[in-house]
Amino acid sequence: MRVEERDMLILREVERWRVCGSRHIKFLAGFTGQRATDRRLKILIEAEYLERKKYLYGVPSIYFVTPKGKKLIQSNVRPEKVKIEQIVHDMTVLDTAIYFMHKESLLLNDITTEKQLHQLDGFGMRKHRPDFIYTKNNETNCVEVEMTPKSKTRILNIIKDNFIDYDTQFWIVPESQSVIYNTIKNSQKFYNNVKIIHLTEITEHFQKNK
Repeated sequence: MRVEERDMLILREVERWRVCGSRHIKFLAGFTGQRATDRRLKILIEAEYLERKKYLYGVPSIYFVTPKGKKLIQSNVRPEKVKIEQIVHDMTVLDTAIYFMHKESLLLNDITTEKQLHQLDGFGMRKHRPDFIYTKNNETNCVEVEMTPKSKTRILNIIKDNFIDYDTQFWIVPESQSVIYNTIKNSQKFYNNVKIIHLTEITEHFQKNK
């Protein structure tokens, strides 16, 4: 196949987000329709640059960059480790990133993913990093998507670190996670850069902008 610039963009985006659904790739690569997106993804799979797998019932298939694709974009050829329990979270993170790109008029280069942040840290002690950060108007903002319970102490420690490191920290929380929500809500008394967004706002926005 003849590799086009958009193909390189697809591979780079899938690689930096770890996994992507086709609906995410449609937006990230600037396709006008889902059918055209899926046709190009099929070609990339047949050329062995991408791989598609389905892990969970009711959750769309996800795409990965193959070792051949990683070589093409000069990325680390180490295979991607998929944690099944994190798939829904990781897909929601991408929904959230696209939500912020729409709302804040962000470009792809304005966003740095968790994976990229860990790569910048190097091989030292692995520390918590937000799901992604973005820069706008010379300010750096972080986004945390919390789908499952964490201890109150852990959440408060993350909030404290984010307060030091970032101008604003956004927390995306499902309505069902009232304990997480209340912990973050109470922290606003002490940290003035904490903002909360209900997950339904993200999902509803994504449904409207398919």
